[in-house]
Amino acid sequence: MLFIHNDVSARVLEMADVIAVQEDAFKQAAAGTAVARPRIDVYVPCDRKDGYWRWGTMEGANDGYFAIRMKSDIMTWPEADQGHRTAEKYCIEPGTFCGLIMLFSTRNGEPLALINDGILQHMRVGGAAGLGVMYMAREDAETLCIIGSGGMARTYLDAIQCVRSIKRVRVYSPTKANREAFAEEMTERFGLAVEPVNDARAAVRGCDILACCTDSITPVFDGDWIEPGMHIANLNWHELSRDSVARIDRMSRKGQLEDGLKTYLDGQNSYICGTEEERARIPSGAFEESPFGALRADVERIPFEEILLGTEPGRRSNDQVTFFQNSGNQGLQFSSVGALCYNKAKEAGLGRELPTEWFLQDIRN
Repeated sequence: MLFIHNDVSARVLEMADVIAVQEDAFKQAAAGTAVARPRIDVYVPCDRKDGYWRWGTMEGANDGYFAIRMKSDIMTWPEADQGHRTAEKYCIEPGTFCGLIMLFSTRNGEPLALINDGILQHMRVGGAAGLGVMYMAREDAETLCIIGSGGMARTYLDAIQCVRSIKRVRVYSPTKANREAFAEEMTERFGLAVEPVNDARAAVRGCDILACCTDSITPVFDGDWIEPGMHIANLNWHELSRDSVARIDRMSRKGQLEDGLKTYLDGQNSYICGTEEERARIPSGAFEESPFGALRADVERIPFEEILLGTEPGRRSNDQVTFFQNSGNQGLQFSSVGALCYNKAKEAGLGRELPTEWFLQDIRN
C-alpha cells in the first residue's frame, strides 16, 4: 500500500490530465458503469464555544478503483466587514488540516493508497470547473474574473486556461496583499495579464467567465452585475444571491437536477447533534435554504451527463447566461483523480510503501 503526500501529488498531477480523467469518469457515470455518493457531513460540538467538529465523507468508483475521501475539521464562522461571514477550518490548531483519500481496488478489494487530500482536492475541484467551462462557456471567451485568491482560485485559473484561450484575468479578494500576490504569481506561471482589482464590481464588469472561489457563506456578487453571454463557475452556493440565480438562463450539474436543487448545505446531507445552545454556534447562513429557489420557470436545467454525451448543447446561444454547479460528483472526482495520482506515483517510484498486511485481518467483519 502506498502513502502519497501532497508533495508527491504536486509533482505527478497535471491539470490537463485531471480534466481528462474526470471527463471520462463522468461519461462512465452517464452510461451506468461508474458510481458516486454525494458528500455527507456529521457535526458534533467541540471544545470551542464558537465552533463545531465536522466529519465529511464522499465516495466514488470507476475503472476498477474506489475512493473515499474523509476529513476532520474544527469549523468556525467568523464575521468580517459588512456582515460577511466565512467558513474557517483547521485540525488540532489553526494552520493544520486533516483530509485523507483511501483508494481501493474494486477488482480484488486490495487497499492501494492513502493520499493526503490537499493538492488533489484543489486539483479535482478546479478540473471539474474547467469541464463546465469547456462545455458551457462561449467558444470565444477570453476574459476571466476570479473572486477569491486562495488555493482554489489557483486551480480554477489553471483549469480554465487549459480549456479556453484566456487573454485577460482580473482578480478580486478583500485582502489587498492576497490579490496582489495571486496576480504576480499567476502572471509569472501562465504568462497571462492578471490584474488585481480593489472592487468586486469592477472585476466582474465585462468578463466572459465569472469564477467564484471563496469560503464565504454570504453572496459575493449581485445579480445586476451579470451580463448576457457570461458563464458562471462557483465553488459553493453560498456565493450566489437569489437575484444572481434569477439571471441564469441555462444551468447544469451532475445527476438529476430537480432532486439536486432540493439539497442543502453545499448540496450534501448533514447530520447534527448537540443541545439547542450548542447548535446556535452555527450561523443560520450555513444551513439556510439555497438560492436556487429563485430560478426562473423558463430556465433550462440540463443534467451535465447529457451535455457530456452530446445529447444537449452546453449553450443555445452566445447571449445565454450559463451556470455549472460544481457539486454532486465529488466522490467520482476523488476516485478518478485518486487513481491517476496513484498510478503516476507508482510509475515514478514516488510515495512511501506501507505494509498491506497492516490493513488486513483474519477476523471476519
